[in-house]
Amino acid sequence: MKKLLLTAAAISMFSPAAFSETLTVSSWGGSFRDLIDQTIAKKFTEETGVEVEFITGGTIDRLNQAKLNRDMPESDVTFTTSHIGWLYTNDGLFEELDMSKIPNAENLVEQAKISPAHIGAWAYVYTIGYLPDSVPEGMTFDSWNDLWSPELEGKIAAPDFDPSHIISVAAKLEGVDIENWQDASEKLLALKPNFKAFYTNDANSQQLLSTGETPVQIMLSMNAYHMQSEGLDVQIAIPSEGAVLGVDTMGITAGTDQEELAYKFINAALDPEVQAQIAEIKKGSPVVSNAVLPDEIAALPGIFTTPEQWESETLIIPHDLRAEKTAEWRQWFSENMISNN
Repeated sequence: MKKLLLTAAAISMFSPAAFSETLTVSSWGGSFRDLIDQTIAKKFTEETGVEVEFITGGTIDRLNQAKLNRDMPESDVTFTTSHIGWLYTNDGLFEELDMSKIPNAENLVEQAKISPAHIGAWAYVYTIGYLPDSVPEGMTFDSWNDLWSPELEGKIAAPDFDPSHIISVAAKLEGVDIENWQDASEKLLALKPNFKAFYTNDANSQQLLSTGETPVQIMLSMNAYHMQSEGLDVQIAIPSEGAVLGVDTMGITAGTDQEELAYKFINAALDPEVQAQIAEIKKGSPVVSNAVLPDEIAALPGIFTTPEQWESETLIIPHDLRAEKTAEWRQWFSENMISNN
């Protein structure tokens, strides 16, 4: 009996985290998985002693997998885009967040408060990237309208997987609410001659730009900065109408048995020093207002550090509407813009 009591006493000395060998995070692979591992996971493990493992895959593939495994979830925390996060939320795949358990969320910017169940981890923009020597002299894309210049015929590329950026831009230029985006369809069709290609992923985007095949792109700002780091003279424009804001988000997987640790992980993600590290590595915007960035990072186009920048330099598609309309927009774009190109 004495031995049993000693064993019980010894067990009671261990915190719950001691029995939690790992926290499982669902994320994209490649550089984004490495980003999370080197910044957020590192901070989390330092604070808790708990290791992080990853399940990686594409945005939609992981959503479909989460639906299949809703009764036995494979992950504890999930990273996804803001609008796809609404699909998780609407399908009951995310827990509603108790913000009192995320102290660092006190400094979360308004634009990163996506839903009651998922919040921003970092932000970026889709905007115009271009090779200065391959566009008409003096063209700096002060307005999205410059994309419609006849001089850019056969020079532009855009993602084939998400037409929401150019659809929202066309609606903005035509002065219509994005809910009534079809009223801007003629504006969209007028841009069709200027498209040369539609890229399938970041690597494809880089290839098309680096070869000069499409010297103008509607592209991810982080991708443009990566190409700059490799020596390509790609310039990033923030048009007067604003760049299209993107927010990658995180939520706690419904049914996890690691909820306490999941909250600690999300809190670590919003630590101001971690947010600054993410901004320096990926050249994206921190989503907390108390992150301090080096001047040279804060000055980059598409990185927002003040409320005024968040307000005036972004074009925001309502995230829940985007989730609702994505399939419709992709179908229309495929049938009307991509076909015969």
